[in-house]
Amino acid sequence: MQDFQWMLEYGINRFGSLAALEARLPHPATAAQLMAVSDDRYLSLMALRVFRAGLRHSVVDAKWPNFEEVFWQFDPDKVVLMSAEHIERLMQDTRIIRHLGKLKSVPRNAQMLLDVRQEHGSFGAFIAQWPVDDIVGLWRYLAKQGYQLGGLSAPRFLRMAGKDTFVLSNDVVAALVAQDIVTKNPTSQRDLAAVQDAFNVWHQQSGRPLCQLSMLLALTVNH
Repeated sequence: MQDFQWMLEYGINRFGSLAALEARLPHPATAAQLMAVSDDRYLSLMALRVFRAGLRHSVVDAKWPNFEEVFWQFDPDKVVLMSAEHIERLMQDTRIIRHLGKLKSVPRNAQMLLDVRQEHGSFGAFIAQWPVDDIVGLWRYLAKQGYQLGGLSAPRFLRMAGKDTFVLSNDVVAALVAQDIVTKNPTSQRDLAAVQDAFNVWHQQSGRPLCQLSMLLALTVNH
């Protein structure tokens, strides 16, 4: 596989200068910033990611104030008490997107947040302390303990929340295949471990966060 310097030089060539490239690179939140976010905001973001999956983001975002209202500002202590009958009533509410599976995910993910809070104090503290050299382990935890957080939903939620992570976009996957790190879209634990190892090497070489490495890697794909 290519080293970080190759990746950086490729990005510089794409944008014309290091300064222009740096201006485009994302920055993750600090541990303190992650810990400062309340659990209701994490639940709202989690639900937003679930509803955005497979739908036009602008449509979901336009209706999100209504979601905040019907889910009591996503207070997990209240949302977790929602009954199946309550969810069924929400299926008649034209102010929101009426998708039964996605609606059911909200109280289930509220329970996950409450379980995490009981053990770690807050969801923000939990994700803040999770080591980035095993970020795929956090994806796996969210997919297993949460609801409708499999596939790209967990990493995209984490990216929305500011937690440092790479995202297996089409371009990132194409670059990983081109560098013989994987042979196809990595979904098995073995392939995900190989991808994590590659990002760990680039992180050690550069000191840069995973989100920047992810973008730099995507830039190496020609369209």
